Amino acid sequence: MDKHTHFDEKIFQDAVRFYGTVFNIPPLASKIYAYLLFDFQKKGITFDEFVEVFGASKSSVSTSLVLLLNAELIVDVNKIDERKRFFFINDDYKRIRFEKIVQKMQDELKLLDELDAFNKNSNVTYEEYNDRIIAYKDLLKKNIINIQESLNKL
Repeated sequence: MDKHTHFDEKIFQDAVRFYGTVFNIPPLASKIYAYLLFDFQKKGITFDEFVEVFGASKSSVSTSLVLLLNAELIVDVNKIDERKRFFFINDDYKRIRFEKIVQKMQDELKLLDELDAFNKNSNVTYEEYNDRIIAYKDLLKKNIINIQESLNKL
């Protein structure tokens, strides 16, 4: 299964399962993404190589590539001296992914603040609930700060 990209079959299969689950993508898209992970020299992989390596139809490969491009998981480049498009892992996706995670945590914090305000106005307080919510909100805040600091280092 290698034309010019060398890889370890076990790591490849583990990556297919992991990224298929994490990104919620179909099997062929997950295989394409996992295969691109082994392009360490950033030469890029062509459409024709995907068709050949995976023995999939052009239509299936095309559909999977469009899905990955739309999800910003990969990027494509037309090299000046080549007619073919070359596909690469989107190195910016790590930042995009964690920015989305931070946004979800911030949205949840806002919702929890609104619930907390509603609870306080209802004149019915549950100390155990309040203590758990405070601890959870603190955890969210610490993780937001930690992720944002790490993103700044990327």
